[in-house]
Amino acid sequence: QIQVMESGGGSVQAGGSLKLSCRASGYTISDIRITWFRQAPGKEREGVAAVRTSSGVTYYDDSVKGRFTISRGNDNATAYLQMDSLKPDDTAMYYCATDSRSYFDGRWREAGLYKRWGQGTQVTVTP
Repeated sequence: QIQVMESGGGSVQAGGSLKLSCRASGYTISDIRITWFRQAPGKEREGVAAVRTSSGVTYYDDSVKGRFTISRGNDNATAYLQMDSLKPDDTAMYYCATDSRSYFDGRWREAGLYKRWGQGTQVTVTP
């Protein structure tokens, strides 16, 4: 019943921008955590940013702080990731995942905590 869908990936040159969108459908509660992960070839999946859809509290990995901005939609099931000043090192498959447990917010980077995942959207940044 619960489905996660993301979109917005593409190929851009270094310094460019992209905006990713994620929506989680099928939840019966209004407050969830929506998190963006990314995985480059040969590397482990890493957390990028997260937001709680009710309160708007956000979390960022240090590698993207100041360049990426995560925000919530007004339906309490949507999140956006505005990516500016993109670098070749940002190239990866970007995945959206959701979780409802606020007591695990401090562990938002742990991919194993998430049960619901989107299919991923590819972001490629050329030199």
